[in-house]
Amino acid sequence: MDGEPDTGRVAVELVDVRKTYQLGEPVHALDGVSLAVPRGSFTAVMGPSGSGKSTLMNLVGCLDTPTTGEVFVDGENVAVMTDRERTRIRGRKVGFVFQTFNLMPRLTALENVALPLVFRGIDHDERRTRAAEILDRVGLGDRLEHAPNELSGGQRQRVAIARALVNDPAILLADEPTGNLDSETGANILALFDELHAEGNTIVMVTHERHVAERAERIVHLLDGEIERVEEGPDEDSGGAWATNGDDAVAANGDDGSIANDDGSTTNGDDAEVEGDGE
Repeated sequence: MDGEPDTGRVAVELVDVRKTYQLGEPVHALDGVSLAVPRGSFTAVMGPSGSGKSTLMNLVGCLDTPTTGEVFVDGENVAVMTDRERTRIRGRKVGFVFQTFNLMPRLTALENVALPLVFRGIDHDERRTRAAEILDRVGLGDRLEHAPNELSGGQRQRVAIARALVNDPAILLADEPTGNLDSETGANILALFDELHAEGNTIVMVTHERHVAERAERIVHLLDGEIERVEEGPDEDSGGAWATNGDDAVAANGDDGSIANDDGSTTNGDDAEVEGDGE
């Protein structure tokens, strides 16, 4: 990975990235991580608490800088940028989708989606037009003037996804996007991510749930700040098995039909979480 990244094929690249926090004694949140995210790919990131998932997302999302190493976003090395420069990149090239939606409660769906365009100086009429188009794209063309408290959990997450997409970012970062949704609603949101990926969007998704991660093309497993292994999605000849670093097949499900999670626990596919989609 020496030299400049291949900006034609790579959306994000981390080169020997280390992030150390001084908390009485050094804590190595990331320890020599190198990873390239191909343009148009769908990557899931898994790992137990403290493995470095949030730190990785913060670096790729231009919310933080590495202690050492380089982080390229759409060909630009954000590790050497000023705060102002990283803010510009974050606003134009990174779209965020959060577990808790993070919508402005006093704004309508249309206004929430249009908000990132305000900071880019886009005029009022164009903001509303672009926001309406993207909301229609995620299936909420009839909910433009609804406030968040008038929407179901699944609809609020769709608004959040539309807001993340409105600037046509180089990469879409999703942090546990189905974590606050029941199983049926979560499946609908994952189907939307599948559609966005099929349209050519680059997606990096953090999740604790194996069945969610398997919607991606590959799964990056973090442990103690390092990449433990990378699984590549099954092809037609693999019989549905995931391959670790192109070699060993990794079983996805338990014999009892439960889903294996990255922390060693299992999730019954019938378990529901919190909110319904209402669609």
